[in-house]
Amino acid sequence: MSIALDVRGLTVAYGSIAAVRGASFRVETGEIATIIGANGAGKTTILNALCGLRDVRAGSIRLGDRDITALPPHARVPLGLAQVPEGRRLFGRMTVAENLEIGGYARTDRAAIAADLDRVLALFPRLRERIRQLAGTLSGGEQQMVAMGRALMTRPRLLLLDEPTMGLAPQVAELVLDAVRAVNADGVTVLLVEQNAYRALEIADRAFVVESGEISLEGSGVELIDHPRVRTAYLGYDA
Repeated sequence: MSIALDVRGLTVAYGSIAAVRGASFRVETGEIATIIGANGAGKTTILNALCGLRDVRAGSIRLGDRDITALPPHARVPLGLAQVPEGRRLFGRMTVAENLEIGGYARTDRAAIAADLDRVLALFPRLRERIRQLAGTLSGGEQQMVAMGRALMTRPRLLLLDEPTMGLAPQVAELVLDAVRAVNADGVTVLLVEQNAYRALEIADRAFVVESGEISLEGSGVELIDHPRVRTAYLGYDA
């Protein structure tokens, strides 16, 4: 398989404090990969560095065969990188349709944009019913669907998801994770940070554990579910 994302020696700091230290990992094309770890371990910082929202102090980031380490965020989107941030960050006073249309702002292929909008509404039928509703009036689950749909409207090759089920009822969270698998089955590589470590590992082809800003473990999702340290620290099993 080809490499969708290749991160080498990534170091990101807030002032004198290194939040991520020398992190190296790869995600292959077509995979679902997940990063798990405690709060404050550096998971979100890694995602923000990948999409250019945090300056990289050292190391490199390659998207496919392209080094994107120094590119600004807006230049990474046309290359196929999109992020669904923690907390959704929708434009609450704009409609669902307008939020989704913003996802295609950098594109000029109008027919393909229309086709992608149809795909998003097929993936999330509830959004078709809410298409003219203000995004700020939606439920948390519906807002997450809009945030994912907006990212998909960029036609990404690699989709970064930061805590997509946070604050959602279990049934709604499952709908969101089902959508993640459907997006991946449609050919999009996914890198997922998810509070429910067990469910993330269940659906992941590849998984990484971040501790104090460093990648401490990696393997398949199944392997890490059975790893004693992961079971004790992140899955709630007794030692």
